[in-house]
Amino acid sequence: MMKIGVLALQGAVAEHIRLIEKAGGEGIIVKTIQQLDELDGIIIPGGESTTIGKLMRTYDFIDSLRAFSKQKKPIFGTCAGLIVIAKEIEGQPEAHLELMDMKVARNAFGRQRESFETNLVIKGIADDVRAVFIRAPLINEVGQGVEVLATYHDQIVAARQGHLLAASFHPELTDDERMHAYFLEMVREAKQEGSPC
Repeated sequence: MMKIGVLALQGAVAEHIRLIEKAGGEGIIVKTIQQLDELDGIIIPGGESTTIGKLMRTYDFIDSLRAFSKQKKPIFGTCAGLIVIAKEIEGQPEAHLELMDMKVARNAFGRQRESFETNLVIKGIADDVRAVFIRAPLINEVGQGVEVLATYHDQIVAARQGHLLAASFHPELTDDERMHAYFLEMVREAKQEGSPC
């Protein structure tokens, strides 16, 4: 069974664990960098991106997650997690992990009261994936190697670059595990590519 971690510095950790397990993986709550060695993939959940970034620096997760990514182990950033993995954040001099070739805007959909739910067409998954947007960021620009998976009103809300997956919304706040199943399939592919012949 694939071991999928959820970075437990902030955000809806238990909800991600529930959908990982519903999709057929083993969910692991990650609080230390030592736990990264046992994982096949990791989810960086929502919360407040500046706070998550500070906590990642405090607990040495920045370099450790960059090393995790260099091994081509899949990383999935949702909402604030999307901001954390981005190479560039609009209006900020520096980003956090600087992994995924995209420029993102924080709170692009407005404040808490502008939160909403909708069905999205997500490439490779389905045309009716339920998505919850809460103070959601947007992907403003993507590099050449980034595949756009979903848009909302012509704005990018989900994308993939190789072993990296990003979503502006909270897939964990629904009962729909298909986004997590897609990530598990990415992990399965990465394990097959990394295994010796």
